[in-house]
Amino acid sequence: MNTSEMTGEFSLTKEEILQDYRLACESRQTSILARKEVFMGKAKFGIFGTGKELAQICMAKFFKEGDFRSGYYRDQTFVMATGELSIEQYFAQLYGHADVNHDPHSGGRMMIGHYSTRNLDEQGRFKDLTKIKVSTPDISPTGAQMPRLVGLAWASKLFRNNPELQSMTNFSHNGNEVAFGTIGNGAMAEGVFFEAINAAGVLQIPMLISIWDDAYAISVPQRYQTTKEDISSMFEGFRRDHNERGIEIMKVKGWDYEALCYAYKEATRLCREEHVPVLMHVCEMTQPMGHSTSGSHERYKTKERLDWEEEYDCNKKFREWILENGVCTEDDLLKIEAESVEKVKLARQRAWDNFVKYLKDDHELAVQYIKEAAASSSVKDELEQLSVDLHKTLNPYRSDAVRAVKKALRLLRNETTAAKEHLQDWAARTETENRQRFNSHLYSQSVESALLVPEVAPVISADAPLIDGRELLQHNFEALFKRDARLLAFGEDVGQIGDVNQGFSGLQDKFGEIRITDTGIREATIVGQAIGTAMRGLRPIAEIQYLDYLLFAIEILSDDVASLHYRSAGGQKAPLIIRTRGHRLEGMFHSGSPMQMILGSIRGMFLCVPRNMTQAAGMYNTLIKGDEPAIMIESLNAYRLKEKLPENLGEFTVQLGIVDVLRPGTDITIVTYGSMCRIVQEGANELQQLGISCEIIDIQTLLPFDRTQQIVESIKKTNRVLFADEDYSAGATAYMMQQVLEGQKAWQYLDSEPRTLAAQDNRPAYSTDGDYYSKPSSDDVIDVVYEMMHEVNPAKFPKWYK
Repeated sequence: MNTSEMTGEFSLTKEEILQDYRLACESRQTSILARKEVFMGKAKFGIFGTGKELAQICMAKFFKEGDFRSGYYRDQTFVMATGELSIEQYFAQLYGHADVNHDPHSGGRMMIGHYSTRNLDEQGRFKDLTKIKVSTPDISPTGAQMPRLVGLAWASKLFRNNPELQSMTNFSHNGNEVAFGTIGNGAMAEGVFFEAINAAGVLQIPMLISIWDDAYAISVPQRYQTTKEDISSMFEGFRRDHNERGIEIMKVKGWDYEALCYAYKEATRLCREEHVPVLMHVCEMTQPMGHSTSGSHERYKTKERLDWEEEYDCNKKFREWILENGVCTEDDLLKIEAESVEKVKLARQRAWDNFVKYLKDDHELAVQYIKEAAASSSVKDELEQLSVDLHKTLNPYRSDAVRAVKKALRLLRNETTAAKEHLQDWAARTETENRQRFNSHLYSQSVESALLVPEVAPVISADAPLIDGRELLQHNFEALFKRDARLLAFGEDVGQIGDVNQGFSGLQDKFGEIRITDTGIREATIVGQAIGTAMRGLRPIAEIQYLDYLLFAIEILSDDVASLHYRSAGGQKAPLIIRTRGHRLEGMFHSGSPMQMILGSIRGMFLCVPRNMTQAAGMYNTLIKGDEPAIMIESLNAYRLKEKLPENLGEFTVQLGIVDVLRPGTDITIVTYGSMCRIVQEGANELQQLGISCEIIDIQTLLPFDRTQQIVESIKKTNRVLFADEDYSAGATAYMMQQVLEGQKAWQYLDSEPRTLAAQDNRPAYSTDGDYYSKPSSDDVIDVVYEMMHEVNPAKFPKWYK
């Protein structure tokens, strides 16, 4: 072979082959040196992509601008090959350099091996995604990248088949984009992997999933993971043929350069041109450095296996292939190998120098200020020792200096000096800067944030028709879908029948199955469809049929959606809406209200809890104007309650995090939301007859919560508070209490013990009586409030129970 190796239409030039070998060497040397950095104490943890270099280089040849990757923490070589990761950036992430100029993938927030392209501009708006090779933000939980992958691929199908989206040229070129996924041979035993493969086969989407098969998942061999150790043979039932849809299945050895190139060429052609999903089983891979820096693979692999891995190391086999085919000489390869070692060393040093410099100024100032404070202090010896210890700290972190300054200020608590003031100023400044480094972008900070959407009141005329809440919601959805072609809705029973409560009734006929469609019973990948389409510029409303079923998807919502904007340090976003319904109904698994479980899992998303469908519609209108992900929990028993139809459908908005005072009062403040609003109002009506005036506040959203602190203003007036909902005890009522008593410091205005009213800790029992004895009723509201007033004035409010 002189200048090229040709088979059919595919050629490899000598220069390209040698560049591939150079990249394989550089990536391997990067892993080797990074491992040493961990063992030297300069980094906390290392996990690498050794043994996968060659397959990733070959796959990257066919990864084009506009394509998307949803992979995992072994993909360093692939991201390097796409030009989205430099060696210096790799080491910056290893060290935890919290600056997106050095670690653009996560700003120091994610451990090594987690990559994310910055596809938002400085204002938080999408860049032209057709001109970027996008890696979506990696996560560590095994298999959790799969649902997102389905959505990324499905978006291409929507862009190709929906003419209304043809103008979105910054997001797609006629749906030609391929979604590349990667997963390990152990992680593919996760249920969500099988769910995603099934969904891809049903949807027929351009999804290319590569399984990196090195025969182990840490120490556990493949025979414990899957029924058949030959992974690709397990999926034969999914294989497409001339008569039935399905997926294309390919198998290729991870050390065979030519075969890998040809396999990925054909796989991407099928995906890009025909929208056929492809499963690529890359077998006979190795993991020469073991799973991670946490242990050696010699502990669990046999000598025979270790010897085999050494012989079939993909870089070694690639080297042999180059020499066998006369691409270059041994000396040429030795030169490349030596240059790779030197290049990695220099990049590592630059990254380390930048990391040290990034820490140095504040560290040295802290040493200086503590030393200055010691000069005139009564605790001179302690401060001098503190300064010396901080100065001698090996490989310091920011928190080392912060801890030292805080200790110094504690020692100086009884002194007033200029040096102490310097320390106080240092502490205040670094606190602000470090909060930005490590805590920013949990929620959108963009110009498109939903929190910037102003309130527009619903316009309701005197002769407005009185209709079911479900009809009002349906009319509002229709107005939204007419106005915005990016909108789509999907979920179980959403399409043909318009969802089980008729919120989309008749809308599939008006807007087509491409925009309003049914899905299978697969909550995790329903959410995944929302994630992927939202990341590609569409505005999905994904339905989880009942709130109790959210448990099937909570891991994906928590690990992926809620942390996505944060873990990419504001580099990516997914403005999706998860629509569901819960609270009041009769049935153990249809009337749950596990709000604290949700609250504890999805910080980074909004949580909307409207009391009726007018409020729900207003919140949908607000969220569509914003760019944050949200969960909307509609009240199950409100769909058939009558409401007046607003004139400005699709336009009126509800400000998120702003409470609504439903009833003014003077004796007690009752804070609640959702279906409980009606229960509390019924109780308040009778309490009024008993001489007790209740102020009722609907919080409307649990996340965000009372941004203008109106609840404390109410408590200043009433001096008493009851938090009521349908969650279990110490659930969302405890959350609300903490937000108000601690967050708003309302404790100081209380004359009575703050109380909560929640559901019983058992799952709600069936039937009317089961509901009465499981969930709070208006009788419970009356009893608790009356008891509180009895404690204040027993004569006026005597007990009525023994």
